[in-house]
Amino acid sequence: MMAGEGDDVTKRVKLADVAKLSGVSTTTVSMVLNDRPNTRLSEETAQRVRAAAAQLNYRPNPAARGLRVGKTATVGFVSDEVTVTRYASAMIRGLLDVAEQRQHTVLIAESGNRPDQVAQALDAMLDRRADGIVFGLMGAKRITVPEVPSDVPVVLLNAVSTDGRPCVLPDEYRAGQEAARSLLDRGHRRIALIGRSAALLNPEVSATVGARYAGIDQALAQFGVSLVGEVEGMYWEPDLGFTGVHELLDARVPFTGLICLNDRVAFGAYQALQERGLKVPQDVSVVSFDDEDLASYLRPTLTTMRIPYLEMGRRAMELVLSDERPARSLIPMPLQERGSVRSLE
Repeated sequence: MMAGEGDDVTKRVKLADVAKLSGVSTTTVSMVLNDRPNTRLSEETAQRVRAAAAQLNYRPNPAARGLRVGKTATVGFVSDEVTVTRYASAMIRGLLDVAEQRQHTVLIAESGNRPDQVAQALDAMLDRRADGIVFGLMGAKRITVPEVPSDVPVVLLNAVSTDGRPCVLPDEYRAGQEAARSLLDRGHRRIALIGRSAALLNPEVSATVGARYAGIDQALAQFGVSLVGEVEGMYWEPDLGFTGVHELLDARVPFTGLICLNDRVAFGAYQALQERGLKVPQDVSVVSFDDEDLASYLRPTLTTMRIPYLEMGRRAMELVLSDERPARSLIPMPLQERGSVRSLE
């Protein structure tokens, strides 16, 4: 026997207990506590029932209520690796914030990018009669969503699907524009870029990077500016930024501004610039994307576009609990202005 079993103090209070204390039937208690309209019960009776429920600390059984009304006030969240990394954990906070406001519980499962695990997690949540399902990814890409009953809403968080499910994504196009303009508006016209790759245009690899590239290109074109140098690379790690800066400098590319496709690339670029005796931002201004913790640790601190994981999580939960779900919700990526960009004017 588990601790507490058979103990009257810890036993769940039932409707019958509230009915006995308030001197009414269990049907009356149910009508009062569920706020049934047009019951013709007196206010005195209703107050007596509520007082008895409060005195006994009565809590409705969510499973039983779910069977009655067809809702369980639960939402399932299935992710690839969001819960085991710190980069996108704010997604979960956003989901929970809205769920708590709407008095819902979130069931969370991790698939580790394994289709069989996704299917198992989904089955478990459907067995528990989840009212909706959110599928979330660390890195935005196109996925195939397993079959879900038509009466269970599905929303994709930082992902798109092959069958066009409603999705929530960062607004990468505007972020690309704003990143480039953070240099252009400060007089930079000799701008280099590290991290473009044709392979990343495949939606199975990234569903949003193409929009980031397009936003950068549009802003440059608007100012009549072409990149003075570009280093390709699909693996956005510090080594790409480090070797990329050396490659640009060895080729004598005359750049005053540098766009790095994420903060880890920028970290490597900082190291290479320092190794070559150049200072940020006095000699080269640097702008990046993502706003990882790393961006605020660098010296000078890094100007970067923040991926709005918290806001995306909130929006996804709002949508899955709503009756209206647009095909695509784009969440702005705010510019985090720090110390890595200087004005030339």
